[in-house]
Amino acid sequence: MINHDFSEKNSFGQETFIGSRTIRVDSREKVTGQALYPADYYLPGMIYGRVLRSPHPHARIKSIDLSAARALPGVICAVCGDDLPEPGKYGLVFADQSPLARTGGKVRYVGDGVAALAAENPQIAEAALSLIKVEYEQLPVINDVHAALIPGAVLVHEDRPDNILHSLQLHHGDINAGFAEADLIIENTYTTPLVDHAVLQPEAGLAYVDADSRINLFVATQWADEDRRQISEALGIPREQIREVVTSIGGAFGRREDISVQIILCLLAIKSGRPVKLVYSRSESILACTKRHPFEMVYRTGVSRNGKLTAMQIDLLANAGAYASTSLVVLNTAITLATGAYEVPNVSINARVVHTNSPVTAAFRGFGSNQPNFAVEMEMNKLADKLHMDPGEFRRLNLLRTGSLMHTGQVLEGGVGALQSLDAALERAKISGLHWKQNQHAGSKFRGVGVACGCKNIGYSLGWDDHADAVVEAWPDHAVVKTGVCDVGQGSNTVWTQIVASRLGLPIEAVSVARNDSDIVPDSGSSSASRQTFVTGNAVLKAADLAAQKLKALGPTPKNSDFPVVSSFTYHAPTTYPLDPLNGQSQRPNYGYGFGAQVIEVEVDTDTGYVEVLQVIAAHDVGKAINLSNVEGQIEGGYLMSQGYSLIEDYPLVNGRPKATTLAAYLIPTALDAPRIDPVVVEEPDLYGPLGAKGVGEMTMLPTPGAIAAAIHDAVDVWINELPMSPERVLHALGKI
Repeated sequence: MINHDFSEKNSFGQETFIGSRTIRVDSREKVTGQALYPADYYLPGMIYGRVLRSPHPHARIKSIDLSAARALPGVICAVCGDDLPEPGKYGLVFADQSPLARTGGKVRYVGDGVAALAAENPQIAEAALSLIKVEYEQLPVINDVHAALIPGAVLVHEDRPDNILHSLQLHHGDINAGFAEADLIIENTYTTPLVDHAVLQPEAGLAYVDADSRINLFVATQWADEDRRQISEALGIPREQIREVVTSIGGAFGRREDISVQIILCLLAIKSGRPVKLVYSRSESILACTKRHPFEMVYRTGVSRNGKLTAMQIDLLANAGAYASTSLVVLNTAITLATGAYEVPNVSINARVVHTNSPVTAAFRGFGSNQPNFAVEMEMNKLADKLHMDPGEFRRLNLLRTGSLMHTGQVLEGGVGALQSLDAALERAKISGLHWKQNQHAGSKFRGVGVACGCKNIGYSLGWDDHADAVVEAWPDHAVVKTGVCDVGQGSNTVWTQIVASRLGLPIEAVSVARNDSDIVPDSGSSSASRQTFVTGNAVLKAADLAAQKLKALGPTPKNSDFPVVSSFTYHAPTTYPLDPLNGQSQRPNYGYGFGAQVIEVEVDTDTGYVEVLQVIAAHDVGKAINLSNVEGQIEGGYLMSQGYSLIEDYPLVNGRPKATTLAAYLIPTALDAPRIDPVVVEEPDLYGPLGAKGVGEMTMLPTPGAIAAAIHDAVDVWINELPMSPERVLHALGKI
């Protein structure tokens, strides 16, 4: 259903701000330039850090000589991995990465950290880098996932038996019987590329050690408490000795879940005894930081002549790059979402993620769902085409509904807005005059329309305890919210003010959000997995209700009105369970899902291969839109990011070496590439979400590649199974090159 009524009353009998278009609380400071990003911080006596990075994709470090760099006037300190305590490693899931190389150790991708230093100014720091002498023994390079799997292949990590980081098989139903029931079977291979987050703000930070020997770190991140854990383990320092202050954040998209500058900054601050600033250049940011996983996916799909899916046999092969990061969890997520938004009675999946000498692949908006969703939607459109069925009607036959049994063994309890999203998108497309098979063209330019759906889990899953803490301090006329949430642009701080103002009967401007400082705010988990509105939103809602009860108990004219009531709440999301290692089944791998559907019109130039997106209808089920403008902005931004993923973005490597480390060479969409985007907000309330809200940040990307591919096929009658669908690939599909 689509429902934007926000006339609900709170316990004070007043209308609330839920569902309104409340202006973002950080908008003024950002548009006026008052917001401080990590590169904007300065302290007296501050020095400047730089990092020396490996020019080789795979090499053993025979020696590191820092003496000449240390002798340069103005250099305060220079360090390498030998200056770290053993083992001195970090990682989100398990620690396998060192911030800097050790003598005798290895570098595993171009950009791996080798040494670092700090100097009185950036120019001296840059000059000193060239004085560091490193002797490398170059090793054979594992270029791709297939090379990594060859028996006897060189090991990226020598302490492991092979290059397979993680593998799992899933079996649901009877795959042989499913294919025997099918009247039509298709099989296709799909590939997706290595891509960069291209965040607006390159990685940066500032650290100093105070008089109490505590490390103070100012940085842009997605989870301060997790940073502190990894810094603590890598440097051998108690976590309580590390204070982290989260600055304004210039985009994240998963990029800032992994450690970048944090450990090196703290090490330099300890060694120098001075405040240290470290700011990556754009090229360094692209070279050294994490990427989205490339996938190779083989899908074999069976369907009856009446359009019902009978079976899917799937092989997923993903590239982890040089270190583990979250690849294990990304692969598990891909497995749980490998059949997309559809109910398939018989499924068999073989999934692997392997190490190569490529950049580290990690969290990126969608987290393992984008790649298989592209493949699934391609299969749906191809099957509909072969059966001569309308692609919308074909999807209606197979979409998940309340009570559906997923291929993981989970029965969906409710809040399933897949069909509602599709119907909303198709209805809006009809109003806009969009429909496939219209065969519009002028000269070499052909127009086409395509449709695709998407399904994305919400929150931490597969047995993780997803919880968040929130504190509300309330006076009769104002309130302060304290959470450890990093507002990376999604507008969560605004959502907290709406919830608290609504529950306490206060105007929006009377509610403020405390600075995200680990000394004063609780841990609310990562700003990832489309979880914050759901999990921390629940915690804020409960804390606000407790505060409202306390205020009401004080009466209409409370005594000590300068004294606040303080309420805290820890919210635990519904329990999830890991995938069975034998058959991949789980009664509840995820506690919630968001759904979406998009209808996209493109124009394909058959002379140049260029694909222009003209119009987009993007309908997404968000459960409940607490801030309607925020939600629409997420839909528009997520769509445009996925347009880049679909058509132009790629981070190619040649023998492990990147070809594009600038935004002049690595292309992303700009405002000039944006089509007309019509966001349609669908509200199918979640059973457990605060006021029915789910999440929206990631699922907005999922339908786009499949819908664009279907629109290209509608225009020029060719299928393109690889992302990006570049002009060269379009021309190749047309047989012109």
